[in-house]
Amino acid sequence: MYLKRVTLHIIALPLVRPFRTAQGVLHTRRLLLLEAEVDDVIGWGECAAFETPFYTAETIETARHVLRDFLIPAARRAPLEHPAQVQTRFGWVRGHPMAKAALEMALWDAWGKLRGVSLASMLGAARKEVPVGVAVGVQEDLNTLLETVGAYRARGYRRVKLKIKPGWDVQPVAAVRRAFPHLPLQVDANAAYTRESAEGLLSLDEYGLLLIEQPLPEDDLPGHARLQARLQTPLCLDESITSPAQARAALELGACRVLNIKPGRVGGLSRAVEIHDLSRSRDVPVWCGGMLESGLGRAANLALAALPGFTLPGDISATERYYREDITAERFVLSADGTLPVPAAPGLGVHVERRLLQRFCMQHDMIDG
Repeated sequence: MYLKRVTLHIIALPLVRPFRTAQGVLHTRRLLLLEAEVDDVIGWGECAAFETPFYTAETIETARHVLRDFLIPAARRAPLEHPAQVQTRFGWVRGHPMAKAALEMALWDAWGKLRGVSLASMLGAARKEVPVGVAVGVQEDLNTLLETVGAYRARGYRRVKLKIKPGWDVQPVAAVRRAFPHLPLQVDANAAYTRESAEGLLSLDEYGLLLIEQPLPEDDLPGHARLQARLQTPLCLDESITSPAQARAALELGACRVLNIKPGRVGGLSRAVEIHDLSRSRDVPVWCGGMLESGLGRAANLALAALPGFTLPGDISATERYYREDITAERFVLSADGTLPVPAAPGLGVHVERRLLQRFCMQHDMIDG
């Protein structure tokens, strides 16, 4: 398998409604896509980085630079026998997991197409559909929050995740729990708390949450361990888990009881599978987080979430949750039982619509030679 050339596309997909977290508001999702010519097929990858470094240090522009000047030349040095083999070519490049994950995704897609095998099968998944949940951003008021949660519950989502921040935490959780006493519910702080302000989260134990996600900064594993020791509710780490080594360290410190796995954040699908296998060996539940992906990233997440260790509903959600129009011909539609289908066609199992790619494309660069 030889990587001949890559075209980088920057697209802008308008969101159905603004998505609000503790770190800000998104109205449009800009994404960096990779179109990789491998042998005689095209493989597609998607970089999960945002425009600004509010979630991780990476941005679309840093990823584009690292891909163009370092990762793609390294991958093109010689043929590859397997997509995961490219990780050894990346070994000398420190950091930049989202850029690495995007190129590896494109190679997985191409490898599956060359062999007529789906990504789910290549990763070792057996399920044909996966249960999914939905993330609800910070709302203007409690009435809007309850209406939003009720609408998603009526559509069939198995679980709801509320974004929280200091000043918007216990009160919205209490309101949703009163209105929906049996709803599987969890919260996500996106590292918005300090050790001191996180004291208020101890009262969330009375609301029967599935988990509390990433309350403290990503580099504070000891702080999470101290907080977890005082909480009955499991802590889940997201931003802190950037590699299999970090996942192992978090579990050994007792910093969490659940892991959120995002392929982009951990450096690729092969790294995500490593964390899945580690967690499963320790009976630690995992679930697949979402990054407002296009149909390409959504397809990859569904294949990953079909692995047996993913026992909690992920933040994958139906296409219509985020986009009226996407770049893939396939749209993911939520079933009545709250699941999404795992693509079964070769590679990622979805096809990019060129006309839509052109409509939403803001910039593209071909890297050849």
